[in-house]
Amino acid sequence: MNFGMNDGGEGHCGTVRNFESSEEVVVVWDNGTAANYRCAGAYDLRVLDSAPTKIKHEGTMCDTCRQQPIFGIRWKCAECANYDLCSICYHGDKHHLRHRFYRISTPGGDRTLLEPRRKSKKIAVRGIFPGARVVRGVDWQWEDQDGGNGRRGKVNEIQDWSAASPRSAAYVVWDNGAKNLYRVGFEGMADLKVVNDAKGTTVYRDHLPLLGENGPGKGPNGFHIGDQVSVDLELEIVQSLQHGHGGWTDGMFECLNNPGTVVGIDEDHDIVVAYPSANRWTFNPAVLTKIASPASSSGEGSSQQFAVGDFVKICSDLERMKSLQRGHGEWADAMIPTLGKVGRVQQVYHDNDLKVEVGRTSWTYNPLALTKVASASDGTVPVTSSGERLSAILKKLFEPHVSGDATEELVKAAANGDHLKCEEFLTEHTKDG
Repeated sequence: MNFGMNDGGEGHCGTVRNFESSEEVVVVWDNGTAANYRCAGAYDLRVLDSAPTKIKHEGTMCDTCRQQPIFGIRWKCAECANYDLCSICYHGDKHHLRHRFYRISTPGGDRTLLEPRRKSKKIAVRGIFPGARVVRGVDWQWEDQDGGNGRRGKVNEIQDWSAASPRSAAYVVWDNGAKNLYRVGFEGMADLKVVNDAKGTTVYRDHLPLLGENGPGKGPNGFHIGDQVSVDLELEIVQSLQHGHGGWTDGMFECLNNPGTVVGIDEDHDIVVAYPSANRWTFNPAVLTKIASPASSSGEGSSQQFAVGDFVKICSDLERMKSLQRGHGEWADAMIPTLGKVGRVQQVYHDNDLKVEVGRTSWTYNPLALTKVASASDGTVPVTSSGERLSAILKKLFEPHVSGDATEELVKAAANGDHLKCEEFLTEHTKDG
């Protein structure tokens, strides 16, 4: 980070308030200051605890404290069969410190293999923890429970604001004798501000995930069309989790031993997976684990490599686009005019999603929704003079494209050097005007 001491220094904690964009996040630190930070390409922050955001790994249990299911980050031993820890136990040095672990940030998300904790550095975290002195914060809405603005209290314990949001609140005893529970992280809220911070636990800093590395707008389950997935939970757990999510039939036993490919994500965020047998099954995302990056056989455009400056054509199928955009910048009806159009790549994000300029608008697209039609880097478009290059690009863009759009027809005629057709077009439209 290059933001001075806004946060109070290394190890100090804050709450993610909201994502300003796919690349920028707003954080309110426990000391009350707020600032914007990078969360794509370059990463300024690490995630200490995602349990307050209601992330939970259905069908799992911490094998030390028996928390079931595991909330927040799941830590899976890479050297023992079916052994998991919650964040508190992992950073609390439970299980063998020489064993390597996988970090699983979201249900079904990528597994990141980590170095053994024995070789890793720990730091102390500080902020709103038991013993800290606090005053009302930016989201305070509890009248004068604290005795009035500026009055102080002492944090007694970190608790759950709700059963679905662990470690998202602080129980405070105010100097006037009043006691109550206040939000610290629940739905991005900060009811309190610390004036004298306290030490919390110690954590393996470099084992914590970078904020945004999985993409802030990737949907609640982290799955994309084309992902390779497996079912690695016990059969009884899978059958239980499937209730209300497509159910379970005997034909689905093939899923227990074979990887499948994500081919759809429905409106309820359930995942449609295709198997080599040609069968397709719908799953609760909680039963799936991602085992690879998008497969090269997943469909149109999946093997393409894109670069800034490439010209691309956007898929014209509305329903396919809606499906492909889930977890990739999402779909908005305002994008309809871009269907079937040609645009220019402005940015390639860390997760390979593309920012494309189409006309006077820019949108984020799933690369599977795009077909490259011209590239500056691979010789697709011959490089001569700038005028000839532009002409070649335009020819390539519009040769296969038949359009009733008058402007596009004019551009096509100009690209092909048909000055008579251009004059005819301009004469007609001057009369019409």
